Amino acid sequence: MQSTSHRIIQQFSLSEMFANRHDHASQRPYSLLLVLVCLALYTIGFIIVTSASMPIAERMYDNPYHFAIRHGIYVLLAITAALIVLNIPMQFWRVVNPYLLFLAIALLIIVIVNGKAVYGSTRWIVLGPITVQPAEPAKLFFFLYLAGYLVRRYEQVQDNLRGFFKPLIVFFVFAALLLMQPDLGTVVVMFTTTLALLFLAGARLGHFLAVIFTGAAAFALLIATSDYRRARISGFLDPWADPFGDGYQLTQSLMAYGRGSWFGEGLGNSLQKLEFLPEAHTDFIMAILAEEFGYVGILIVLVLLFTLIVKGLQISNLALSNQRPFEAFTAYGISIWICLQTAINIGASSGLLPTKGLTLPLVSYGGSSLIIMSIAVALLVRIDFELRVDGVHAISRSARSSSAKKTKAGRGDDE
Repeated sequence: MQSTSHRIIQQFSLSEMFANRHDHASQRPYSLLLVLVCLALYTIGFIIVTSASMPIAERMYDNPYHFAIRHGIYVLLAITAALIVLNIPMQFWRVVNPYLLFLAIALLIIVIVNGKAVYGSTRWIVLGPITVQPAEPAKLFFFLYLAGYLVRRYEQVQDNLRGFFKPLIVFFVFAALLLMQPDLGTVVVMFTTTLALLFLAGARLGHFLAVIFTGAAAFALLIATSDYRRARISGFLDPWADPFGDGYQLTQSLMAYGRGSWFGEGLGNSLQKLEFLPEAHTDFIMAILAEEFGYVGILIVLVLLFTLIVKGLQISNLALSNQRPFEAFTAYGISIWICLQTAINIGASSGLLPTKGLTLPLVSYGGSSLIIMSIAVALLVRIDFELRVDGVHAISRSARSSSAKKTKAGRGDDE
């Protein structure tokens, strides 16, 4: 009888369980597609950052590969951080997310009190040779907290005005600290993602619409009371009215898009990167990519990022259907965050949206953004892994139950 039971259980090997769980489409305990998309974005980002940064690196540091070397180091650090996160169970994040919220607030206070100012914005903490931008981990930590809150207070969010507004009060604290830097772009991303998660959690439509109108009025007031924000809006609405003033950056970016046409001027042949276009290797990296690789290059990057977002939403839906709400809201938050940041970055460089200082996920130069975004994607991979493992355990339990029944039946036959 023992040999019969052992033989039945042995038939359900790990690979067979995964194959049964996923209709024979994949036997891997992780999403290979997510990994390949990230590696492709890392590669494209490294190539474009190297090309776009060479002129300014040569002038500032007498080394054309200064930023390329640093970006390569950031990529290695990002991959290392992602590998570490992959080995941390989601239960850990479910427990520590309130503490991470306080850590994020502390970092935002530190950068205001003792941060490094660049171009009039105080957004960086200097730690020796390393600069950290607290706004990046603040986004991730806030979304993890929000996911935990929506699980703990799910019914209150749906039925109670107080439960709905509590996370918005926390957001207001973050927004106030971020606007002191100032960093309106991050506030927009966090606000929109927060509303999207509250909507997905089933918040009442009346509460939802009230917050939208209030937020829109607040953003309009912020623009109206700030000279440099008004200048950005006027430069966005008609950049050619003042091509050497408020509209300078956008007009140079549009020239890069125009020169690129369908197939681009070729790698290294951009003219705008010759210090005509400011922030060419950071916020306006897509303009250089468009100039050197054309609209075909843009399409490739958009398809990769779209694939990443859709896969994240699929993981979210699967987690929700498997009664794992924290993982579902976390994956929703990360997917919406990536989508918004991509849309704002590309929209700003192409003239569809006002200029905002947000990087292109996994592509632009910037250590803090690259590392935090890699951690966020690693969380998606981890959630997907745990869902697959749950499926295998369910099959394994079913196999053992079936084995036990057959063993009992065998004993009955023997009797």
